[in-house]
Amino acid sequence: MIPRYTRPEMGQIWSEENRFRVFLEIELLACEARAERGEIPRSDVEEIRRKARFDTARIDEIERQVKHDVIAFLTNVGDNVGPLAHHIHYGMTSSDVLDTGLAVQLRQSAELLESDLSSLRSAVGERAREFKTTAMIGRTHGVHAEPITFGLKLAIWYDELGRHEERLRRAKDTVSAGKISGAVGTYEHLDPFVEMYVCGKLGLTPAPVSTQIIQRDRHAEFMTTIALIGSSIEKFATEIRHLQRTEVLEVEEPFAAGQKGSSAMPHKRNPVTCERLAGLSRVLRGNALAAMENITLWHERDISHSSVERIILPDSCILLDNMLTTFTDVVRGMQVYPESMVRNLERTGGLIFSQALLLALVQKGVSREVAYAIVQEHAMQAWRTHEKFRDLIEGDASVLAKLSREEINEVFDTAKAFRHVDEIFERAGLRQPVNVRSDTTRAQTARAADESKGTMQ
Repeated sequence: MIPRYTRPEMGQIWSEENRFRVFLEIELLACEARAERGEIPRSDVEEIRRKARFDTARIDEIERQVKHDVIAFLTNVGDNVGPLAHHIHYGMTSSDVLDTGLAVQLRQSAELLESDLSSLRSAVGERAREFKTTAMIGRTHGVHAEPITFGLKLAIWYDELGRHEERLRRAKDTVSAGKISGAVGTYEHLDPFVEMYVCGKLGLTPAPVSTQIIQRDRHAEFMTTIALIGSSIEKFATEIRHLQRTEVLEVEEPFAAGQKGSSAMPHKRNPVTCERLAGLSRVLRGNALAAMENITLWHERDISHSSVERIILPDSCILLDNMLTTFTDVVRGMQVYPESMVRNLERTGGLIFSQALLLALVQKGVSREVAYAIVQEHAMQAWRTHEKFRDLIEGDASVLAKLSREEINEVFDTAKAFRHVDEIFERAGLRQPVNVRSDTTRAQTARAADESKGTMQ
C-alpha cells in the first residue's frame, strides 16, 4: 500500500502496475535479443510484443493459487500471447526479472530523489544568500561562543547537500545493475549478449559477475545513502527546533493561517514539522541497517532478503521523497528574526569577544597565560554578577595600559568577525550576490555598528 502524502510520481514507481510493466519489458527485450542472435524469428517477437499485456488483478488471483509472483505474471502474459509464449522467459530465472526490474525501479526513484535534492539545495542556497550578512551568535555545546551569520549556518547546509548529491549519483550508478545470467549466474541457457542487450536498452549496467541474484551490497549502499540524506535533514530540522525555542526565537518553521499548535494552549506555535522529520529519519536509518543485514545470503542465493526489501526499498524511497519536499517547503517558508539574533548577541554583555581580547593582549606582548587569566577573571565575574564584560575590561588598569580605547572598540566590533564571509561563500559555490536586503537586516547592521562603537545596550 502506498502511504498517504506520497507524491504521485514516486508512488507510481512502486506501484504493481509499474513493477509488472518493467517485468514485461525485460521479457520482451530478452526475446528481441534472441532474435538478434537468430535464435527465434523476428516476426515472432513482433507478434509477442503486439499481444503481450497483463492484468494486475488477474496476476493477484493466479498468485493466490501458485504462491509465486513471477509465475503468476508469466501465466497471465502467456494467456494473452498464446502459442508464442514459449519464447518468453526462455533460459531465465525469476531473479533475472525481479532483480533487473528492481534496478529499474531504484534508478527511477533515484532520479526523482535527485530532483528533490536539487530543489532543496537551491532553496537553502537562496536563503543563505538572503541572510549572508545577518549576524547571530554561534553556539558550541549550546553555549554562546562567537558571532557568525545566519547565512553561514545555511551555507554549511548547502555544502552538505552538495555532498549528498554526489553520493546519490554514485549510489544510483551502483544500484543500476541488471543480470540475465540464469539460475546460478553461469549463462548456461542464454548467451551473455542477451543480458548486455536487455540492460543496455533499460539504461542499466550488466553485473560483471552474479549468482542467481544481484549482490546486495549494492542495495545496502543505496539505502545507506538514503539514510545519510535523512540524517542531514534531521540535523537541519533539529537546528530549527532549537532556534525556535521561546527563549531563543531566532527562526521559526512556517505556521500556516488557521493552523493550531495545541489542543489545550492556544498560544503554542510548535515546530511539529521539523519534529516529524527528525523522527522519520530514524526509520531510514533502521531500514539501512536491514539492507546491510541482507548482504549475507546462503551460497548462490536464498530469499531471506526478499521479504525485507519489499518493505524497506519502496518505503525508504517514498519516505525520503516526502521528507525532501517537506523540508524544502520549511526552508522556503521559515521565518527569520534578525532583531532576536541581535538581542541574543548582546545577551552576555560582550563575553563573546573574550578570544578577541585575549589575542589583542597577546599581540601587545602579554604572555598567553597572563592574558588568559586576566580575561577569564573578568569573564567569570560577568557570569556571576551579570555585569557587562566590556565595563569590567575598561575598568582594568592592566588592560588599559596595553590597549587604547580605539583598540578596545576594535576588539568589541562584531563586523570584523565576518570579513571572510565572501570568501567562504565563494568556496561553497554561493557566488550570486544578494539583490535585496530586508529592512530588518539593515537595522541589524546599524545595531552592529553601534556595538562596535561601544554603545551596546
